[in-house]
Amino acid sequence: MKWTPTADFDAMSEYGATLIFHAVAEAAANRRPFNLGLATGNTMLTLYRLLAEKWKAANTDLSQLHTWNLDEYAGPDGEAVPESHPLSYRRYMRENLFGRIDPALGFDESRAHFPNPKHPETFDAALEQTGGIDLQLLGIGFNGHIAFNEPIAESQIGRAEFAALPSRLIALTPLTIETNQRLTAEGEDIVPRHAATMGMRQILEAKKLLLLACFPEQEKPLREIRGGRVTSELPASYLLDAPDSEIVWTCNTIGLL
Repeated sequence: MKWTPTADFDAMSEYGATLIFHAVAEAAANRRPFNLGLATGNTMLTLYRLLAEKWKAANTDLSQLHTWNLDEYAGPDGEAVPESHPLSYRRYMRENLFGRIDPALGFDESRAHFPNPKHPETFDAALEQTGGIDLQLLGIGFNGHIAFNEPIAESQIGRAEFAALPSRLIALTPLTIETNQRLTAEGEDIVPRHAATMGMRQILEAKKLLLLACFPEQEKPLREIRGGRVTSELPASYLLDAPDSEIVWTCNTIGLL
């Protein structure tokens, strides 16, 4: 695992956007398809703006780019929340990345994939058919979750069993609901109680994992990862087992140095 400190939020965003830009551009130059895993949340806002700008400035061919989002909220009916929902992740992606991409570059939203709460197995099948994730962007929950793979007590699941979890519909923990209500819902009680999440197996099979962290509350789980122990009680610790993983954090908010 690689640990990369950055000065602040803007430096972290620039670092992440540059890394993703070069990975996609290299594949495009060699006429190779690219599967880019995407995350949502406040951490990614500036990164996505910068990434769209870099692709446009370099006239990057995005005609073979597929994107795979980590998760989507589910409504009471079990279906994905509609884009009219303020917290819809499809809406978030359109507002913050897809809508910023120059149409002349060839990206089509028909190649933007989200896990289906009613049929999450179709997401895994489609991803497998296209060769898996090339680069997966991640955030980290204050409880150490990645995507919405929430912590599970070691007494309830084995290490290998947790790593093999597929994409699925899950109930969100009270901490995750409270955090998202505060950070993304402006305090309103509109956070759905369930979500479809990309599985641990699909995430860990990515050729590269890039995790960004910028909130003080993320320091505790990051320190635990540095301890070197992989556990289902800290899902992000599984990055320690990945062949190519990198954690990038902001030194002005997270005191890891």
